[in-house]
Amino acid sequence: MPATLEAVRPIALSEIEAARERISTTCVRTPLVRLELGAGFPDIRLKLENLQPINAYKLRGAANAVAMLSNDERQLGVWTISAGNAGQGVAYAARQAGVPCTVVAIETAPASKLERMRALGARLVTVPYEVAWKALDERAYPGVQGTFIHPFDDHNFIAGHATMGLEILEDAPDAVAVIGGVGGGGLITGVGSAVKALAPDIKVWTAEPETAAPAARSFAAGSPQPFPEWEASFVDGAGGQSVFPRMWERMRPLVDGSIVVTLDETRRAMRLMAEKARVISEGAGALPLAAALTGKAGQGPIVAIVSGGNVDLATFCEILQASAS
Repeated sequence: MPATLEAVRPIALSEIEAARERISTTCVRTPLVRLELGAGFPDIRLKLENLQPINAYKLRGAANAVAMLSNDERQLGVWTISAGNAGQGVAYAARQAGVPCTVVAIETAPASKLERMRALGARLVTVPYEVAWKALDERAYPGVQGTFIHPFDDHNFIAGHATMGLEILEDAPDAVAVIGGVGGGGLITGVGSAVKALAPDIKVWTAEPETAAPAARSFAAGSPQPFPEWEASFVDGAGGQSVFPRMWERMRPLVDGSIVVTLDETRRAMRLMAEKARVISEGAGALPLAAALTGKAGQGPIVAIVSGGNVDLATFCEILQASAS
């Protein structure tokens, strides 16, 4: 890890408010809609980040990080490491700003996400998952130059995500819990920074698939833990093989715990959103709803963050069909 890496520090409310203004012409203020499930179900509201221009929340952080580049940094370009959504976010924000962009992309990412990154003008370098994870830790990859925008462990990136928390509190001031999926931890750290600053009694939960749940293990142990039994699944945008120590340092004071759900529960949540709200969600985006439906976050009102909708339609149909059976 570079010796010059900035120490982890809390994200101030003033930084979140400044980020909100900075990204206002690039990002959408997404709607918060009630999921009508009937009696006996928790009161759940969906924060529809799948309606961002790249169909994922990552644009918030990317837009803020790119907007804060110096003129010299803009000339050299930017690069990131991504399974799809962070890459799309950085590529979109870079294109808007006229900045060259390279994405070191995980080769198993859905084809639709890879094609979208290319369509946004990014140069792609595809690598295996293990290589990408190593590059994330080292913040370097041979032959790639420019300013590195970390897809989750970046103060300005997280401050951009935190703007979502401001919107949630304005649209659902009666919320008792907010749930967001967790991969690297940038989403939940950002949202938690805003929520805990303004409404500290609201519970902030992460959600993970059973096949990739290092955060739950870390909260249970009180320290960042690996998850060696990790398995790839259709929930490609969340979960991981470990929790980065720096992200654990960021999350620990802001997040109340992690709710682990099965893949079947995630499939059913995807189907439920499609049937009840006509929302197309990727696997990671359905984790919070699946977690809310377990009852472990209470009866609500619960805000479930639909973090993205970037899923191949053929895959989406297969998942819905599997959930029906």
